[in-house]
Amino acid sequence: FLEDCGTYFPEVKNHPDKYLQRCPESVKKWLKQLKSAGKILLLITSSHSDYCRLLCEYILGNDFEEYFDIVITNALKPGFFSHTPNQRPFRTLENDEEQEALLSLDKPGWYSQGNAIQLYELLKKMTGKLDPKVVYFGDSMHSDIFPAHHYSNWETVFILEELLGDKVTVPAETESEPLEKKGKYEGDQPKAPYFVSKQWGSFFMDRLPGLENAEETLVRTWSCKCISTYSTIAIPTLEAIADLPLDYRFTRFSSNSSATAGYYPSPPRALLPNEESVTMK
Repeated sequence: FLEDCGTYFPEVKNHPDKYLQRCPESVKKWLKQLKSAGKILLLITSSHSDYCRLLCEYILGNDFEEYFDIVITNALKPGFFSHTPNQRPFRTLENDEEQEALLSLDKPGWYSQGNAIQLYELLKKMTGKLDPKVVYFGDSMHSDIFPAHHYSNWETVFILEELLGDKVTVPAETESEPLEKKGKYEGDQPKAPYFVSKQWGSFFMDRLPGLENAEETLVRTWSCKCISTYSTIAIPTLEAIADLPLDYRFTRFSSNSSATAGYYPSPPRALLPNEESVTMK
């Protein structure tokens, strides 16, 4: 990024509008409401600070740092959650370049690398609580949701774009257009074919052929099992919850025996028929 090399970084720098979507006003308002209500807001990304700055300035605006109390870049997730302070210390930044390693994290600010253990100690100090609750939003089961749940025991909100597959359809009049003319997004909503694969089928459910004359069996996919195991709730976008009251009570995946309880605003259609007879892979 710094050397402006390759094909990716120069292209994103020169034409961010082709690759990035600006944050909806409802989400920006929600972030401000959370901060006004006394919540501590963190941004934790594996992107380096210079690239993060480019993205956030375009997506949130030049004042993006005001939305967050703590910004951590080059977090190298999932190692951020699994490594110890000695293995992965925090580092200060100067002009987006990493500086010396820190023995501890003493105050909010912008840091690089680091680990969840020292971050949690700082949150204890900032909140004055022995066991502050952390709700972590992420869109990667591998880098975000599983490690935050497994290593840090944080509440996790899985941003799962496949949930949009039930909600968005392609207008009939566009079906005849060449594929190269069809954008990935129509308005701000991704089109259904982007989420529902004709080759692989449902992200949530598999059909297993029966032996001999037996009927086929419906089973939840491994990915679907991970969602209900490691996520507190799953949502299609931040925009889906931005207008809710801050004290809105969500139904957790673990609140009952149903594997669909934690999907908001509703479970994917593939999981709804014959829910009680569906087995787990």
